[in-house]
This record gives sequence, C-alpha cells and structure tokens, in this order.
Amino acid sequence: MSDYYNAFEISPVPAPGPDAVPPEPFRGIYGMPAFVTIPTGDLAASVDFWVRGLGFFELFSIPGRLVHLRRWAFQDVLLVPAASVPEQTPAMSVSFACVLSEVDSLVEACRAVRPDSVVDGPRDTPWNTRDVAVTTPENARVVFTAAKPFDPESQEARNLEAVGITPPGVGRGDNEEHG
Repeated sequence: MSDYYNAFEISPVPAPGPDAVPPEPFRGIYGMPAFVTIPTGDLAASVDFWVRGLGFFELFSIPGRLVHLRRWAFQDVLLVPAASVPEQTPAMSVSFACVLSEVDSLVEACRAVRPDSVVDGPRDTPWNTRDVAVTTPENARVVFTAAKPFDPESQEARNLEAVGITPPGVGRGDNEEHG
C-alpha cells in the first residue's frame, strides 16, 4: 500500500492522555459502518440502563420495535424486543472507546442504576488501555476501553514493539503495513 493517511482524522476518538475530552454526542444520521443489535426482554429497562449507566442517548425509536442508541459517532446500538434473552453471558463482547476520565464514572453509574450489575474493572491491559467490562440487563458483555498516555519506557511499549507496533517517529516498524 503506498497511500498513507492519519486515520485519527476520521475517528471521533481523541488522542490518549489524562486530559483527553470525550467528543460531543453526534446526533446526525449517517450510513452506519458497524453497529450492534441487542435483543431485550424489557425494552424500557434496557434503554434506562444504556442511557443512565453506559452514557448512550436515544437517537430515535420505533415504538415497540426498536430503539437506536448512540454515544459517539460510530458507536451505535439497536435494542430490539425479544421473547427472552440468554441466561448466560456469551463469550463474545462488543467494545466502545472512551477516555480515561469516563472510566470511574461509568463504573459508578452502572452500579447506581443497577446495583447488581456485573462490572469487571477498571483493569489495565498489556496493550496500554484501561478497560471496564459490564454485563448489561440483556446479558451482553460490553467493554469500554480508554487508551492510556504512551510511555516509551513502559512494559506496554515493549509489548507493542514486540508485535511490530512502534510509536510515530520511532523507526518504521510494521505500522505502515497496517495503515
């Protein structure tokens, strides 16, 4: 591939850092490049949890058929009514970007809305993020992941370098092949 561009130019995700500010909610209509559809046995309770606990907003609804939720641009969830939901949380999860300043308040909000919420984390990962996994009322596993500031001397930097990912300006590495 010979044409490279800065993918952050089209992403709503801000550059990592302790002062990173989440983007404003995006209320426009676009062709969704990806979205998740989640069946629920109680549409009203699910909307309440996703809005008050997870920070989504209701973009629109078709009464009794669908509620379209969104957080940032390209973070779309469709809640649809179902006769039942799985009793066990599936192994699969869906992940949404967030910023570090949202992590603790997200955990608190989930527990305030639903005290019996299963909230795992926050937990730091070997790939330089801080993650929180939440099991929703529909038994969906939702992960919120916030990039941490990059420290070139950290173990996380060494982990990334070991798989060929180097920060901009530090040698060519294999990053261009993934651009």
